[in-house]
Amino acid sequence: MSVQKICIIGDGLAGLSAAVILSHNNITIDLYSDNKSNNKLKKDNRTTAISESSYQFIKRELNFKRKNMFWPCKEVNLFYEDKKNIKNFLNFKPKNKNSMYIFQNMELKKNLIKQIYNKKNIKLIKKNISNIDYKNGSVMINKKNFFYDLIILSIGSNSKLYSKITQGRSIEKNYEEIALTTVIKHNSKINKSSQFFLKDGPLAILPFSKNLFSVVWSISNNFYQKNNKLLKKILNTKIKLLLNNIKIENIKNIQTFPIHLNLKINYFKKNILILGDGLHSVHPMAGQGFNLVLRDIKKLSELMLKTGKLGLLFKNSQILNDFYQTRKPENTILGLGINLTNIFFKDNKYFSPIRKIILNNISEFGFIKKISQTISDKGISN
Repeated sequence: MSVQKICIIGDGLAGLSAAVILSHNNITIDLYSDNKSNNKLKKDNRTTAISESSYQFIKRELNFKRKNMFWPCKEVNLFYEDKKNIKNFLNFKPKNKNSMYIFQNMELKKNLIKQIYNKKNIKLIKKNISNIDYKNGSVMINKKNFFYDLIILSIGSNSKLYSKITQGRSIEKNYEEIALTTVIKHNSKINKSSQFFLKDGPLAILPFSKNLFSVVWSISNNFYQKNNKLLKKILNTKIKLLLNNIKIENIKNIQTFPIHLNLKINYFKKNILILGDGLHSVHPMAGQGFNLVLRDIKKLSELMLKTGKLGLLFKNSQILNDFYQTRKPENTILGLGINLTNIFFKDNKYFSPIRKIILNNISEFGFIKKISQTISDKGISN
């Protein structure tokens, strides 16, 4: 049987990871890259957290020569704001493993691109795709069609190329919030990750080296518009308050991203699949976005390997339907669960007293903590 050929459109974190991981199957891959990607890469100061099981998966599948690329974090603490007090209501510190691993997006992307250049069965093509023939399974470049056994769209959350697959069907919510991300250099000992549920919005602290940590703070559009010229000053004051007068050396340029919930109802059409943020965009406060992506890639790789061993063509098999049936439940349930968590911590004069009672007593219910740890680590389908 001849080697099957697929293409991946999009060179973000999801597209690059999918290209390297899926290349282990007996296939060839055309990876279509945006010509402006190098400029975006230099400006990207975001960090991402993944669970222990996700880390072990990519450790097996991806060849990392730099062992310090992933910063292990043993303990995660959760806090909520009660009037003027910050209370620690839950902490995660699993035995014999780390709670999460934190990495800089830019560094992982650089490593993946190097691996792709060294892969004989991956061809990096720096061209923008103008159109897709959903009926015949081909992409169009300069009025010429290129046919593939499988086409993967991994081009962010709002591409027009998704429209014929999704047909406008998705679970959507505009949070009317902005995520602020930056990196803070300091001279203090910060080795634990923290999630603060503040009245201004959830704020996460993710250490990724001895003297650096990332901040992800979700604030309302109104707060951002009123204070956008004072954000560094406000963030400086807030971090010092939350971390007991930490010695801050520098706060890097702040990047902003709109936050919304978007869970696709339809995942594929014919032999064309959506993957990455285009499939599920969730609130960043739970840190589950890239974990979901990695679980999607893992399942797709397993199905491709199984289909190849049976001697079936991806184009004529049930591979994408099987992917849809196995991955949609978890993606939808976790996406909606994160949304409910966000609602739970919103400041509300009617709901706040009940929330206070629940959070003050949650540590007494060990099963809640255990279930939360398992879902955060492995999802709900394992």
